[in-house]
This record gives sequence, C-alpha cells and structure tokens, in this order.
Amino acid sequence: MNKYIKTVLVAILITAFAFPMATLKAEELLIAAPAPVSATVQLKAGVVQSASAGAIKISFPAKAIKQASAMKIDDLGSKFESPWNYSPLTSVYQFDFTDRGVAYDRAQPLRLEFKYEEKNDDYKQIFFYDGGQKRWRPLPSVDDPIKKIVSANIHFPFARIAVLTNSQVMTVGDASWYRFKSGLFAASPDFAKGTVVKVTNLDNGKSVNVTINDYGPDRKLHHSRVIDLDAVAFSKIASTKAGIIKVKIEPLKLVTAKDKEKIEPAGSVVTVSSKSAIVIRESDGSIIFGKNASTTAPLASLTKLVAAQVFLDTNPSLDREVAYSIKDEQYNHLYCKPWESARLRVADGETMKIQDLLYASLVGSANNAVESLVRVSGLSRNEFIAKMNEKAAAWGATSTRFVEPSGLSPENVSSPLDYAIMIKEIFKNPLLKKISSTVRYSFTTINKKIKHNLSNTNSGLLSAGYNITGSKTGYLDEAGYCLMTRVESPLGNLIIVNFGAQSKDDNFKDNERLINFGLKQLVK
Repeated sequence: MNKYIKTVLVAILITAFAFPMATLKAEELLIAAPAPVSATVQLKAGVVQSASAGAIKISFPAKAIKQASAMKIDDLGSKFESPWNYSPLTSVYQFDFTDRGVAYDRAQPLRLEFKYEEKNDDYKQIFFYDGGQKRWRPLPSVDDPIKKIVSANIHFPFARIAVLTNSQVMTVGDASWYRFKSGLFAASPDFAKGTVVKVTNLDNGKSVNVTINDYGPDRKLHHSRVIDLDAVAFSKIASTKAGIIKVKIEPLKLVTAKDKEKIEPAGSVVTVSSKSAIVIRESDGSIIFGKNASTTAPLASLTKLVAAQVFLDTNPSLDREVAYSIKDEQYNHLYCKPWESARLRVADGETMKIQDLLYASLVGSANNAVESLVRVSGLSRNEFIAKMNEKAAAWGATSTRFVEPSGLSPENVSSPLDYAIMIKEIFKNPLLKKISSTVRYSFTTINKKIKHNLSNTNSGLLSAGYNITGSKTGYLDEAGYCLMTRVESPLGNLIIVNFGAQSKDDNFKDNERLINFGLKQLVK
C-alpha cells in the first residue's frame, strides 16, 4: 500500500470519529431535485449481506453488524456543487443506519460499489462529503471499466457519496509498445517523468508497474491511446505480437506539483495567483470567470497583437522585401537597456519579408521587429499609435491606452476584460490566430542568407494538448507576467487572460487552470 493511500485512510478514520453523526443539510450541496430513489434494507447480525438502491450497492462483512438493524439509502440527485476539476458521474447517495450506527462495528469496512451506465475513460474516484470542512474528499477507489463499477471501502455509519470523474486524466484506453530503455518504462501524455503507474491489461487481468520516462502518445493523432509501454513492460502483460491492447492505468506515485494538482479535488471555483484574470465565452462575450477583471494595469507584450492588427489594416503585401534599420530598436531603448529587450538579431540593412517581421513580432516577441513594421506601414509612428488607441476605443476597450507599439512602456495599460474584448475582434483575422499560435518559425534573410529560428514564448501550453488557436505572452517588471490564450472546443471557444503573475511558472499554471475551468463550465 503506497504512502498516499495510507495517508488518505488515516484521514478517513480521523474524520469518521471526529464527525461520526454529522447531519448535513441538502442546501449545503446545492441539491435541487427531490430524492428519486429511496430504500430501507433490514440487516441481520453476523452474516455477509448487502443493501442496494439505484446505482449504489453497499456490502457488509459478517462481523460488521453486531445486532439487527436497518440501513436507509436515498438518491439525492446529481445537481450538486462539486470540485471544479471533477464532474459527477453518478447521483449523490446518502446512507444512514436507522439506529444511528449503534449496531455497526466501525472496524469493519463497508464496501461501496457504484454502477455507471455510459462508457467513461476518465479518472474516477468515489468521494464522500465532509460536513465539518464542507468539501468533497476522495476515497481510494478502483474502477472496473469492463463491469462499469467503481468500488471503495468506507468506515462511516453515515455519509453522502458520489462518483466524480476528472477529464484531465485519461485512465482507460489503448496501449502500444516501443523499444527504448529496455525496462519497466512507459510514455505518457498525462503524467511527468518519474511518475509510477500500474497498467492492467483488460483482456487478461495481468498488470505491471511502470515508471514514466518519456512523453507520448500524441492524443491529437491517437485519441484512444492512454499510454505506450516499453517492449519489456508490454511483454509482462501481453505478447508484443498483439500490437495494441486495451488497458487501464492507476497512478501510484506522482512526482510533480502539477500532476498532484490534477488529481486532488479543488474548490467549487478555480483560484489563481495572478493579480487579475478573466475567462469569456467567445461567441457572446459572457464572463465565465473573473478576478479583478476590470482593473487596469500594464499589459506588456500583449500590446503587440493590437499593433499587428493595425499594421494589417494597411493591407501590406506579406511577400514584400524590406530592410531592417538599426534606428528601429533605438525606440525600444527609450524604455529599457539594449540588452534587456527581446529582439530579432539582424544587422542594419539586412533584408527579409514583411511576413518574417510579423512572425518575429508575435512568435519571438521581438520588440525591434514591431518597430520595423511601424516604419514600413506607411504611417508615421505617432499616427500608428493613434490608430491603436482608436481601434481599442472602437472595440469597446475603454480602459485601454497605448503610448508605444511594442509593450515596453508601463504606460501601455489595459484590463483582462478590455483585452478579452480586443482579442475577440483581433482573432477574427485568421492570420493573427495562425501566427500567434505557431510553436516554431524559421526564415532566412534575403541578402545575407542568415537563418533565424524562432520559438514561441508560450511553447509549453501550445504543446500541452489543448486546441489553442491564439496566444501571446508578456512581461515587464511593472506588469508581472501576463498571458492570453484562445482555446477552441466542440462546445464553444474561450478567451483566457491573466495579468500580474509573480513568475513565469505561475503565469502558465494560472492560464492552464483557467483553460480547464472554462472547458468544464462549457459542459454544464
């Protein structure tokens, strides 16, 4: 038994004795519908027996009931407030001994079995509602995807219980094999290197514990693949001649805070460390989440997307050849030291296409490339900046102001709400969506034949498996770390903006939390 399960079991026992007869009100769970199923089952002393109602079956070992008693089970419905990173798979069921547990020996576990009807490949656990802490807590659970049963043990004489699923982690699907380290290793798109998982062949019940040491398979290409095994590990549960087998996985040891956060139940609403943030539904602009969303602050390099839109409004030819001028980066130096500015490393007079400058501005966030676009736009620099402000005002971003086009000035200000409003308009341009979500871009200057390789400043999230079709990062000392993403899904598209994270890691974590939270809300 691993340390995590031991810890959970100890916590359950403590909670059971600390709150043995806690009475919970239905409104604490936001249960709206009346109980559709109710059953009272008579129990005998000293025999193996069970009680059932709807999707739940509770089994008793022979020593569990010391004298004749009865258990009442009620189905409280599926409309309840759950952790935001989990979704209900079953109704909430409440069980209670009619003698308030006098006949029950709490040293004997009650076996919970939940039957679910629809195929579900996501991570599942049985949760109980902790009335003292007013939160859902998980029980160490086992999913049998063949029988569609999730089971767990509990030592409570009274509880409200339900099966919740986490769509961030796929646990049932296909597994293939590869040859790499020749050991008990695997590749996973869900868990970090060093994670230990148990992999069970659903056809023969054989299992093997493996350590994740690589990333893959790519879910965009292989939707049903849950994990890939090193050939040595694969051969422990099937012949390599099988090629692909049906498996389930169970995480045994998580090694990163990100993976632990995926699994652990959160509160009912997402929390972020960024000073301000927003999630909107792109179709109608409705706000799904907001934190200080109207608060104005420097937006750093998020400025560049507005500058790019103003530039494209001049109808340039993207294949037009232009020369770089050293004077372009001198505007950047009004706001920072030369070595502090992200820049495209080209020499005075070096030539390239306008398309290359656009990619350098948005993929590599090169400040000098933005100034080059301003210079070749046909507008004076003052006219260009004025157009940026006019554009923002016309879109309804009334708290937004620009004094320069790159984002280096802390006097460029906006709010997450304003910026989301602008992005909704900016990304009507498919070219800007494409460029801003490009992970890598390369080009060769025309006259000097020097190759330049650009990597997106948001390459981590862009490669994380979400359908991100627009993105921009930003940083200034005065602004903190800022990030915008646009995410497409079958249920609708989201725009996510966060300002003022304290670190680059927090910036990406906050945005990813908001992506997952927003996608969850679209399902409801």
